[in-house]
Amino acid sequence: MSQVTLQGKPVEVGGTFLAAGQSAPDFTLTANDLSDKTLADFSGKRKIMNIFPSVDTGVCAKSVRTFNEKAAALDNTAVLCISADLPFAQARFCGAEGIDNVTMLSSFRSSFARDYGVSIDSSGMRGLNARAVVVLDENNRVLHSELVGEIANEPDYEAALAVLG
Repeated sequence: MSQVTLQGKPVEVGGTFLAAGQSAPDFTLTANDLSDKTLADFSGKRKIMNIFPSVDTGVCAKSVRTFNEKAAALDNTAVLCISADLPFAQARFCGAEGIDNVTMLSSFRSSFARDYGVSIDSSGMRGLNARAVVVLDENNRVLHSELVGEIANEPDYEAALAVLG
């Protein structure tokens, strides 16, 4: 269990957040076409996992836009934007924003949030994902992880990208 804040108020986050050097657990998330996507679907690629509460908030939307822009210049890297939003909402957002360099995935019917240590367990946002970034190498070993201390703040994009060289 970790603790972060939302506008200065404490929020409990369930599960154990991943640390550098650990192996990432497998996951099953839902793609925009309602198909299942697993970690194995991105085998052989480096992965930036942009994890956030909802694409329908300003900071979350900005993180997707920022990683979409940065992803265009990355070799052998999949950028996975993961929220508990329904795939329909994610697809609507990407269509309206012209987002096409990231893969949107929904955690709405999975144990992902608990398995990755980002499950918001208290406050009105209970059931959503805390804001975090996890960067994996081609073998799913964690190169960088950041559980953002204040959910209303953006992640450290440069630190996440720096570990990819």
